[in-house]
Amino acid sequence: MRLAIISDIHSNLQALTKALEVIQERQVDEILCLGDIVGYGANPNECVELTKKHCSTILLGNHDLAALDPSAAEQFTAIARIAALWTGEQLQPDHKSFLGTLPYVARRDGAMLVHSSPYEPEEWHYIFTALDARAMFNSFSESLCFVGHSHVPGVYAEQPGHRHVNRDGRFIVNVGSVGQPRDGNPKLSFGIFDVENWEYENVRALYDVKSASAEILKAGLPNALGERLFAGL
Repeated sequence: MRLAIISDIHSNLQALTKALEVIQERQVDEILCLGDIVGYGANPNECVELTKKHCSTILLGNHDLAALDPSAAEQFTAIARIAALWTGEQLQPDHKSFLGTLPYVARRDGAMLVHSSPYEPEEWHYIFTALDARAMFNSFSESLCFVGHSHVPGVYAEQPGHRHVNRDGRFIVNVGSVGQPRDGNPKLSFGIFDVENWEYENVRALYDVKSASAEILKAGLPNALGERLFAGL
């Protein structure tokens, strides 16, 4: 069983479409989504529809919540808040209803799945560093925890010295962002987990950034949201 784990699509239809193409080429058995289908980008409805169609498990992200409840965007940056309010206005009623049913946490094949962190999933804590991750291991019992939220891919081991997912340790794995990478690499990011072999791979792929950025500008969203895609920031 091979699972593709995607996160932080952020209404980027071009990136999501490319990610699904790559996943199909890699002959993955199922796709799991860690949330933030919407926010920032120009195609929230299309991204919700594709995610519903292709993913067997879908979690709630903080931007999904903010599209339903504007008060959830109060701590966002100014441009993120503008995008959240715009997204809430654009979403079709059935897509809003769907987002409102999504859970914060799921478990699958010995792994915990959560958008932000295993500690207080509803509070949207970030994991950027090994030090951040180390404080989270007491918050879950599984050997693996897959997260997104920071948009920065990485593998964090409970015990120092482990660089790759294996059966001898416990790990928190950030799969990165499909629609808005922030590690200085504009290529979309997601993960593939081989359940039988207990192996994880981070996958990067080019997509049509120019079109995604143009759609953001066409929608009247802040220019910075389109420009940042080119730099992966």
